Amino acid sequence: MSGLQILAFLSGLAGLGATIGATVSHEWRTTSRASSVITATWVLQGLWTNCAGNAIGALHCRPHHTILKLEGYIQACRGLMIAAVCLGFFGTICALIGMKCTKIGGSDKNKAGIACFAGVNFILSGLCSLSACSLYAHRITSEFFDPMYIAQKYELGAALFIGWAGSILCILGGSMLCLSIADSFSKSNSQAKYIYKGAASHSHISSYPRGHAKPVNHRPPPDYSNSSRVQHFDKNVYV
Repeated sequence: MSGLQILAFLSGLAGLGATIGATVSHEWRTTSRASSVITATWVLQGLWTNCAGNAIGALHCRPHHTILKLEGYIQACRGLMIAAVCLGFFGTICALIGMKCTKIGGSDKNKAGIACFAGVNFILSGLCSLSACSLYAHRITSEFFDPMYIAQKYELGAALFIGWAGSILCILGGSMLCLSIADSFSKSNSQAKYIYKGAASHSHISSYPRGHAKPVNHRPPPDYSNSSRVQHFDKNVYV
């Protein structure tokens, strides 16, 4: 199961990197780059900044002025992505400690518990990132296909696809970590049952006093009261 844990760790680490990249990206939504034939200009918007670029390659970005004037879904996506990054970071640290191929973490039982905690963190991180990207994408598509919406319409940015990919990798890594320790728990349970049976049989044997073996056959003691079995010895028999 060490190979499965290594694969799960790499998957979770790649998912964490994609989640961080999506969080800091400027391209959560973008306008069409073919809006003008002569000078193609476009607008990029992220969770933290608004950017404007043109075909020459110039890109000018400015952060959002205030949090209080931001729309509610942007603030929700910010919180979810920050939570995803934090959970993925703690999941990575715990996965390093709980893997069987590392020398830290204590006994196998403790390492299995730490690996399970890391897997849960990875899964929660993926769910947070998936929820944030899906919420943002739903807002973009609802505005794009709404005929009554007359403001600037946007398309899905590259950061959403990166966030979706990172969330899938985190969920896969966490699931593989949880599966890798299921075998360890089953082995520990079987060993505990074997030890319990051995202890029970030992207690059954040790119920007899120390130094006395269990009698094989319980035979009654011989009866010497019968005078016919009394032997008379000659006086020279002791000489």
